[in-house]
Amino acid sequence: MRTAVSWVLVAGLAVGVAAQKPAAPAVHAAFPTGDSTALGAQIEALLADPAVARAHWGIAVTELDGTPIFGVDEGKLFRPASTAKLFTTAAAMALLGPESRAQTQAELFSNNFNNPDGLKGPDVDGYLVFYGEADPSLSGRTYPYQPSSASGGKRAVARAHPLHVLDDIAAGLAALGVKNIKGDIMAQGNWPWQPYADGLELEDIDWGYGAPVSALVINDNQLDLTVRPDASIVSGSGRNGSVSVFPDTGYYDLRDRVQTTIAQVPPDIEIVRKPDSRVIEVHGHIPVGQPYVTEIAIDDPEQFAAEALRDALKAHGITIGGVAKGATAIAGRYSEDFDMDSKAKLPDLPLTAPTFVPKVNACVQAPTFCTTVFLMKSPALADDVMMTLKVSQNLHAELMLRQLGFVFGTGGTFAQGARVVRQWLTNAGFDGGDFAFYDGSGLSTKDVVTPRAEAQLLAFATTQPWFAQWKAGLPVGGVDGTLEERFTKAPLKGHVFAKTGTLGESRALAGYLDCASGKQVVFSIMVDNHTPGSSADRAVMDKIVAAIAAAE
Repeated sequence: MRTAVSWVLVAGLAVGVAAQKPAAPAVHAAFPTGDSTALGAQIEALLADPAVARAHWGIAVTELDGTPIFGVDEGKLFRPASTAKLFTTAAAMALLGPESRAQTQAELFSNNFNNPDGLKGPDVDGYLVFYGEADPSLSGRTYPYQPSSASGGKRAVARAHPLHVLDDIAAGLAALGVKNIKGDIMAQGNWPWQPYADGLELEDIDWGYGAPVSALVINDNQLDLTVRPDASIVSGSGRNGSVSVFPDTGYYDLRDRVQTTIAQVPPDIEIVRKPDSRVIEVHGHIPVGQPYVTEIAIDDPEQFAAEALRDALKAHGITIGGVAKGATAIAGRYSEDFDMDSKAKLPDLPLTAPTFVPKVNACVQAPTFCTTVFLMKSPALADDVMMTLKVSQNLHAELMLRQLGFVFGTGGTFAQGARVVRQWLTNAGFDGGDFAFYDGSGLSTKDVVTPRAEAQLLAFATTQPWFAQWKAGLPVGGVDGTLEERFTKAPLKGHVFAKTGTLGESRALAGYLDCASGKQVVFSIMVDNHTPGSSADRAVMDKIVAAIAAAE
């Protein structure tokens, strides 16, 4: 059960936003189409392949200044999948600023205002609050992004134990001589409890990539689950007793229902968790010698953080008199409808980052009854933009979106963040009919965007002061991130800088391309409703990129 906490005094970020006249709606230049050019003929032939001809394709290719080169249904709407992160991260870079940082802190509050010495000495007459405001880095990740050779460049290098921040808090309190905290241990985020965006599929919420969004994030709100076969089995099959999670705090009760088999067949594992349950059943079979590893979501991140912090304190010899509990700024499930009429709800926003007034620390206002015992700032936003784009980290993109809503809108909700992104784009001259976003990652099935809008964003970004840092975050073909295993040969290796996207039967790729002529172009390729289970569309997509590079 979540509870509201009105006693944590935190002032929101204040920003100075100057009024700005909105730009006129974009007038779309005509895109050359058809097979009248050599490039057009090649692309038309590729799209005529029977393996992909039934799918819905959209393509926009432009010069860096936005001048159209070629298009196929570039004005039609498609699901962007993870290419939606291009819009979220660009808006965050422009409005929050590449050097902006989130803050995480832990504070001791007095249980008795009549006892000014209650927070001193080994016995603390108070409670501990672990407070987060969208720091994505409370994990074992290394910043800035470094590809891990063990994962083929797709994942980032691990720096430390995923719960090291909690151990740092406990160690700091122990160093101060604290032996006992009489009250509760509370973990709190500064946003409403709204874990999932509108349009998220139910089947996604149990997995790491669909982890709930919260302002207090520990280890990306996910755990690694591993199923290891029973190596002692020499014939037949038997019950596997080695299902585990990492980091293991006992948050989930694991039930092993897996059979080990000597047959050399692919693992077939099903993971079941009922709504609001902390019991995970693992069913299926696994062959000897083939461990199965996946990422599962932590369903209540604040509660997980509170319990994990309590355990860290106990490990450092600190006893707790109260309980560990999670909370959010507003109790209960918070819902808010999104509509596309953002002009009626938000003032005009600047196209560049404003100057922020730092958040007021509650303990500065009431030092007698509150003591800050831990304070840290996240890596710079530009570093997390790189992490987010390289590995296509959904949760981090949602943190950026909701932080935009928290700072510029009326609260840290999905709808407020989406309205801010929409306002920023329309102020910059984008056609509001070319896009609608319900989240920041592209995981929502309601997100839609046109290929020409993606190309327009990529061209617009080249004129912005944050462009170099933003582009550096894009996966590089044959080198790192989600493109490490694509475009692995010359002349494309190292010359495709693009964001990938995959969601159901939708796929997308958008970015910058070094061409044979020596110039660089912008491209967006999107496909909806391809044959389920097929990767033929991805192969054709990569051939289209090669054709563009050779022709331009």
